[in-house]
Amino acid sequence: MANSPLPEEKEILSYFQKLSNWGRWGDDDQLGTLNFLTPQKVQQSVSLVVDGTTVSCARPVVFDPTPDATAPAVHYMVESGEGWGTEQKVTSRLSQAATDYIGMVFHGYTVTHIDSLAHFFWEGKMYNGRPSHLVSTNLGATVESIEVAAEGIVTRGILVDVPRIRGVDWLERGEGVLPSDIEAAESQMGFEITEGDVLLVRTGQLYRREIEGPVDFREKGSTACHASCLPLLHQRGIAVLGTDTGNDIIPAPYPNVIQPIHQVGIVAMGLWILDNANLEDLAVECARRNRWEFMLSMGPLKLTNTTGSPVNPIAIF
Repeated sequence: MANSPLPEEKEILSYFQKLSNWGRWGDDDQLGTLNFLTPQKVQQSVSLVVDGTTVSCARPVVFDPTPDATAPAVHYMVESGEGWGTEQKVTSRLSQAATDYIGMVFHGYTVTHIDSLAHFFWEGKMYNGRPSHLVSTNLGATVESIEVAAEGIVTRGILVDVPRIRGVDWLERGEGVLPSDIEAAESQMGFEITEGDVLLVRTGQLYRREIEGPVDFREKGSTACHASCLPLLHQRGIAVLGTDTGNDIIPAPYPNVIQPIHQVGIVAMGLWILDNANLEDLAVECARRNRWEFMLSMGPLKLTNTTGSPVNPIAIF
């Protein structure tokens, strides 16, 4: 399938109006594309479960710095098991337990997380036209926080394995997934992306990281869906877009819209975005079964006034 010419920046800027879902579900809406998750869609996803095999789509949370995680999650033991057997503990022997502290900046390039609609702004506005100052330093995200997804995301998941479609190991850094890649996957793999799906797009970048080691994507570049995919994603009405990357191409193809998947997707479309998924095990399972659709369950933490959450998406076959 021949690729169409990539849109110029003027066309990308027009997406803020052309692809807008502002007011589609009412002026008070904070769910955006999660409105597509109807009870019927959940029931459809449950019907896909055949043998109950589960596959995690999350990366391990690690605590050592790497080139792509210069501010890694912090973990220390508040209490441990040391000393109990040698009577070195001075606290009550009736309460022998280990406890942890964990803190993290989950936005970035390594922690698997989902962005709420409070995460990005454009010209001082957030999704559905609310002013960006409603996300404040003092109070956090007073609207469109991750807690609006507290009931969880359960729907049909679709995997588009772009390296498999192209016959390569991975997409190159700075290269984008194109609409033709997604359409080719539909044609070759025998599925159709429909309203309410979670679309998972594998680029092979995590596989490359496992082979060659981590790099600083800000310097070396990153792949992701190209902004030209946005009209297709809007047309199909997906609930969530997830990839094995940070979901925007680096270096930015457009000087004035440097993160169009996030900027147009979140602000204009109300599209929920899953960053840094682990799609390697899922790709193996899909290829083994020659089946690219599955039930997907994802439960964001019930954090208050927060712009996202770490998640462990589970694909169920």
